Amino acid sequence: MTARVYQWRTGNRFELLIDGDNFFPRILAALDQAVERIDIELYLVDSGRSTRQWLEVLQHARRRGVQVRCLLDAIGTDGLSRCERLELEQMGVELQFYNPPSLFSGHRLFHRDHRKLFIIDRRMAFVGGTGITDTFCQLDPETGRTPWHEQMLEVQGPVVEDWVDLFERIWEQGGRRETRGLSAVRRVHIPPVPAGGAGHGRVSYIGAREQKEVVVSLLAALRRAEQRVWLATPYFLPSWRIRRALARAAKRGVDVRLLLCGMTIDHPPVRYAGQRFYTRLLKAGVRIYEYQPRFTHLKTALVDDWVSLGSCNFDHWTLHWNLEANQQAVDPDLAQAVAESFEQDFAESDLWTLAGWRRLTLWHRFKIRFWGQINRSVMWLFGIPR
Repeated sequence: MTARVYQWRTGNRFELLIDGDNFFPRILAALDQAVERIDIELYLVDSGRSTRQWLEVLQHARRRGVQVRCLLDAIGTDGLSRCERLELEQMGVELQFYNPPSLFSGHRLFHRDHRKLFIIDRRMAFVGGTGITDTFCQLDPETGRTPWHEQMLEVQGPVVEDWVDLFERIWEQGGRRETRGLSAVRRVHIPPVPAGGAGHGRVSYIGAREQKEVVVSLLAALRRAEQRVWLATPYFLPSWRIRRALARAAKRGVDVRLLLCGMTIDHPPVRYAGQRFYTRLLKAGVRIYEYQPRFTHLKTALVDDWVSLGSCNFDHWTLHWNLEANQQAVDPDLAQAVAESFEQDFAESDLWTLAGWRRLTLWHRFKIRFWGQINRSVMWLFGIPR
């Protein structure tokens, strides 16, 4: 598939939706109002209460004559029961599974579609990091909050056409198995960011190793940052270029803050492996917050008033293997909403300091060193650049 760089479009509207108890009902309501077409691209779908609600809404849509297409990752949807897969097919949903595994997949099995996208009637899209699972979408009765902290962005306007185009480009592959190896990274020239105004948006994506435009855009934003760089990611294993750009921004006086996972995380070794980068960043003036109440799955960047939000984790594995997509926006109201969300999360986080680092136990230091070495070995084994 030929790489494409999407341009900035004006006249868009954005609304930040925080946590599944807010965004999941909005998504279901939008699906229930569709009159012509629904396109859905998801990595993670597990059978449960949320999936039942989703299937019922899709069934109602099909009865109204709405065309429904679902592009699901073959590995990420392993938790979707065979009965529910059959139910989707029987109700007339066009269903494709990205890169199904086989005995001879080899390393090509690691190519995954990690995007999260809902498109309704080519006029509205929901973009972010959610899956259709109860951990994302249902409240925990004990805490009154969803177990996983997540954001979705409701998008309306001309930029939705680019989301449609991105979906079509993968859909046309027909759910076939990935049979090729990795291609060389292509140079990408991203369009300049609008100087001001509201309603500016563009689609930014990663097409495994062939197209890493999300990263190029982030690095460009870090270099031009003047006031703030606030970055949330659940798995902090960034490339040396991103780490260097964060440190340089902090050294020139930019307010650089990272919102990362605390002890509540689905892959604890990743947290320890990423902590080996803390000392240099702290010495450069970067403030590092670890979120405490629950698992934070946010993938959000706020650089001055530029926002990037979507499915992209800034870790080596994601950037090397996955299909990802983010909505970029320049819009004062959205930037304010994202900033307020960050500030709320910072207030519920522990702030790392160099003094705190020096007080770490030997056991904690061992885990950082051990999992850091494992991470380096995996990167070397699979030829993943650092």
